[in-house]
Amino acid sequence: MQFPIFTKARVLVVDDEASNVRLLERILELARVGTVLSTTDSREALNLFTSEQPDIVLLDLHMPHVDGFTILSQIQTSVPAGEYLPVLVLTADITPETRQRALTLGAQDFLTKPFDHAEVLMRMRNLLEDRFLHKELRIQNSNLETLVTQRTAELQETLGRLKATQQQLVKQERLRALGMMASGIAHDFNNALTLVLGYAELLNPHLAALAEDRERQLLANLKAAAQDAAHVVSRLREFYRPAGHGDLRVPVDINATIEQALTLTAPRWRDKCRAEGIQIEPTLELSPVPNLMGNAAELREVLTNLIFNAVDAMPQGGKMSFRTSAANGRIEIQIIDTGVGMTKEESARCLEPFFTTKGELGTGLGLASVYGFVQRYGGAIRVESEKGNGAAFTLTLPASDAKIDRTQAIHYRPAKQLNILVVDDQEIIRELICELLRGDGHHVNVAAAGADALKLLDHGIFDLIISDLSMPDMTGAQLASEVRSKGDKTPFILLTGFGDEMLAQGGTPPGVNLILSKPVTGLALHQAMQSVLAQTSSLY
Repeated sequence: MQFPIFTKARVLVVDDEASNVRLLERILELARVGTVLSTTDSREALNLFTSEQPDIVLLDLHMPHVDGFTILSQIQTSVPAGEYLPVLVLTADITPETRQRALTLGAQDFLTKPFDHAEVLMRMRNLLEDRFLHKELRIQNSNLETLVTQRTAELQETLGRLKATQQQLVKQERLRALGMMASGIAHDFNNALTLVLGYAELLNPHLAALAEDRERQLLANLKAAAQDAAHVVSRLREFYRPAGHGDLRVPVDINATIEQALTLTAPRWRDKCRAEGIQIEPTLELSPVPNLMGNAAELREVLTNLIFNAVDAMPQGGKMSFRTSAANGRIEIQIIDTGVGMTKEESARCLEPFFTTKGELGTGLGLASVYGFVQRYGGAIRVESEKGNGAAFTLTLPASDAKIDRTQAIHYRPAKQLNILVVDDQEIIRELICELLRGDGHHVNVAAAGADALKLLDHGIFDLIISDLSMPDMTGAQLASEVRSKGDKTPFILLTGFGDEMLAQGGTPPGVNLILSKPVTGLALHQAMQSVLAQTSSLY
């Protein structure tokens, strides 16, 4: 009688009667058992069991030196926890006491001497099937534990990424909410500042020739105050404003801008600190890096905030280092200070608006504006700090292959008189824009609403359209769409107080070539016209 399971089995036979051992060996050989080990000396049983690791033991009970009961106890002690090793007892003693004792010590079945060949093989088959099923189950459980451990680690890693993403989204939404909250105020405020700055510019050439020095100084103070107010409003926008397609960006020399920012802030970190008996030592480790396609004023503002942050973190003085490097199409700017540093919690929250560790001395807006800048430019910011061991802010920004043209001057006077259509529902602002354009010799037509503008476009040809965004009945964006639907390709500049949701979402409306933020100055208007018309014609 043969069973396939026998071919992979290892059998240990322990019996002090040599004839019994030979008989069992013959039976197992005919059954094609894989490996048969045997001994007639019970003292060798434990060593054989330990070294050979059989799948089943055929064990006599009554033997000299070491009886089967003792060997049963030794085997059970040697078998690892949870492992199933069957022991088939060979005995002529069939008393209930003997059976009970053997079963208590770990025996699984009995063979009564003399042996019946078929019974030996049937009982062995049943026990070996249980043995191999237990082994397979143990392997599967081990694999399952490994898989569970692996999946648990993957889930923990995924959970960590989700938490980090959630924190990032919460931070962005806070910034977005702040930007939206400020949008309505900014729009109205910038309309007022447009008038102040615009009419101050219109007065400037007259006062320069006719006014006394005091009057000219008063006008300069008026313009400076309006510009400062415009800068305050612009900072509200910077907390969260996605980059718009109409943003004016040019190649910016990173290293030169860092040096300029350091020079402009010297009254704070050098002169004021020296007056207070504090020494702050700046060091520059600036490597040659590509240019940034962006706005130099924005980058200076970011660097200024980081410099002031470093100065505030060093009340007893210290060192402030600036480093630049470039790799893989990215520029890295690092500002390091030896100041008081931050805890892990402070480092994680320092970029949030209104979060500050300076108490009443801080507003919590400086680093938030830095974060907004980095987001708009598709970059990243890394904060590394330990309490008492300073801080390092690393900005990673996209590099540009564009070169700075240092030879060609910017001309603000047009090469040709343009026919321009100005659309704005507020008469005072409409007239201001007209005055700025007429001062450069352009011919200007005006419309108080989108419908009026469309009528003028039906009966005339214009080189440029300048329209306000927020108007009743028809917005500037809707006007641009209507103009394009008629097949009119006239360049279109959209004016806005940059507080509308359109800008917050980073979208330029269809048909609009450029978005120009208020307050509008003569210089900004010239640059916007130059940019748009250079792309569409050679008029400017």
